Amino acid sequence: MKAIENVVGAIAVTVALAGCDLAALGNQLTSSNLTVVTLLATPPVELRPLAVAGIDASIPLGDAGVDAGALLADAGFTVPGQTIAFVFFGQKQGDGLTAPPMGITGAAVSATQAGTKHTIPELGGGTYQLLGSDGGLSYASGATYDFTIVHQTKTYGARLENAPAQETIPELHPAPGFVDLARNTALTLTRPAPAQGERNLAFVTVFPINRDRSKAQPTFTNVPMDPLGFLKLVAAPAEWKAATVTIPGSAFPDADKNYLVVLQSAKLGKTTTDNLFPASAILGGTADVGIVKTRP
Repeated sequence: MKAIENVVGAIAVTVALAGCDLAALGNQLTSSNLTVVTLLATPPVELRPLAVAGIDASIPLGDAGVDAGALLADAGFTVPGQTIAFVFFGQKQGDGLTAPPMGITGAAVSATQAGTKHTIPELGGGTYQLLGSDGGLSYASGATYDFTIVHQTKTYGARLENAPAQETIPELHPAPGFVDLARNTALTLTRPAPAQGERNLAFVTVFPINRDRSKAQPTFTNVPMDPLGFLKLVAAPAEWKAATVTIPGSAFPDADKNYLVVLQSAKLGKTTTDNLFPASAILGGTADVGIVKTRP
């Protein structure tokens, strides 16, 4: 409880110093509704023939099968980039940071970028998601994104300003075009120094590239796994702002296999209406991606 009190106190001090309306702050602190918004983008990924482990095997990527022989013939394959907007809208339970929130269904959710409004479809359970390729939503560093949630007679708002640029991680881009790593070996990623201020958040996920058409489950991630995890991230983000990120060797358990390493640089946004709990999590960013090829 002490940590939660510190968070609420820090929010109050920050808002007061910014000259915000204290009455509006009081409304936020007592609001029962909250949101988790993530706008995350990945760039195109080029998989070169020499990076492919087990070159004699067919290696489908996602839903599109790619034969290794064809990889040799056409000098590679590019996995398209993608932008995903995900919104959770719910009602906090208790103090909002120690119990999972309850999802609210039936809301109209949208994202507006450069004057263009994009509807975010409902998935169920208080979650709403839009793939950029489906709705034309794109990611641009420096851009502003406004998210609007309309439920019954009320409107809730959140904003991501000055969306961060991609962080280039040198360890993900060695000369051969892939990281040559022994299985079960840790990999440390070095983040560049920020141009100003403190570092953005860094989310790292490792996916195996399967040789069949099954969907790959991550072998490692430091991304919160539920809305409550994201709310706690807002309260204590220091872990995700470190200068280096070490991926444990357990993320690369098998030899002669390819793994996709994604480091997502993201910043926190803010709520724009006073009817959302102030610890609501609004995050957006883009990723640097590398391929790891393991050996025994």
